[in-house]
Amino acid sequence: MRLLLVEDDNHVAAALSAVLTRHGFDVVHARNGEEALRAVLPATHPGKPPFGVVLLDLGLPDQDGYQVCGKLRKLTSTPVIMVTARSDVRSRIHGLNLGADDYVVKPYDTGELLARIHAVARRHSSADEPGAAAEDALRLGPVTIELPTRRVSVAGTEVQLTRKEFDLLALLAQRPGVVFRREQIISEVWRTSWEGTGRTLEVHVASLRSKLRMPALIETVRGVGYRLVAPTA
Repeated sequence: MRLLLVEDDNHVAAALSAVLTRHGFDVVHARNGEEALRAVLPATHPGKPPFGVVLLDLGLPDQDGYQVCGKLRKLTSTPVIMVTARSDVRSRIHGLNLGADDYVVKPYDTGELLARIHAVARRHSSADEPGAAAEDALRLGPVTIELPTRRVSVAGTEVQLTRKEFDLLALLAQRPGVVFRREQIISEVWRTSWEGTGRTLEVHVASLRSKLRMPALIETVRGVGYRLVAPTA
């Protein structure tokens, strides 16, 4: 798999590139936002397959990493994993709202990073595969979830969700009122049993509540998991 590593520190990039290469990745290193944006254009690497994942450090010298993420999302659907020392929930939600697919906080374990890379790549590949779409849209009060087209609207207004946010919402919406255990959600949406994904789940739930402007839609069942509370029309 080709991977775009956006990192301004050459020493960090060299060490991480060596690890990723040992695990089978073809790494392209971009040192700033401008190089990253050029790198995702097909004309930049003629004859090469598109990147499977973009690993984006937020501390870039030429422009803010959040800005780069927003621009990348307009140019490509390639999954983006943000890497940063900013661990607060607001920063993570902001990154996800801009279109990031995951968010890794420094310092991180290499095994954790590899697991997240493979997870987002699997989800992206399966999202592009035809054939698994449900026949009908899910309608829950003012919320409409169109599974075949992966579109969500509230009272007729479309809401832009990331792939993981959509998958999470669609899973809960298929069985309103039923409590989904955290482990089950992580297994079905993230396709992993890795325990560290729990924090990512919390961030995605918070992001969904914010984007849909319906904080009561997804209820936290303390110590168990989450359930969708069907709203009234």
